[in-house]
Amino acid sequence: MINVNVFSEEKAWSKRLKNKRLFFKKICKAFPKKYQFLNKKVSFSLLLSNNKNIKKLNRTFRNKNKSTDILSFPYDKKIKISKNTYLGDIIISYNYLDKPETQDLKLFKEKVVKIFVHGFLHLLGFDHKKNNDYSKMLREENLLYKLVKKKIK
Repeated sequence: MINVNVFSEEKAWSKRLKNKRLFFKKICKAFPKKYQFLNKKVSFSLLLSNNKNIKKLNRTFRNKNKSTDILSFPYDKKIKISKNTYLGDIIISYNYLDKPETQDLKLFKEKVVKIFVHGFLHLLGFDHKKNNDYSKMLREENLLYKLVKKKIK
């Protein structure tokens, strides 16, 4: 079972997602069985942030002085899912996903699901530094996104 600890430091998230914790819990429940980790306690933290704060984190931890849509910090490079596993942390910028500001709620939520899936895969060790790795990650990301999108309204 996956437990997502959701934190928010950007008030604008509440305008678009009334119950943030439940929204992300639904996404995780829509994952295929291999990513639900049944009979195990798997957790990670999700920080719903903004461009200003994600830029600081990006500069501090990745030496890139710019904002980005998402940052993922796996707890361990070699993921071994045991009875009780902490995967790491994901940070998502509201400002990146809320463009254009006139987009409807459905599109906003789809973008959140897509980027959340991307970050989750990073916590599981997927990467896109090399072309081969990029292809694997993109395939898995698209598969997961399609499965989740069907179940999340």
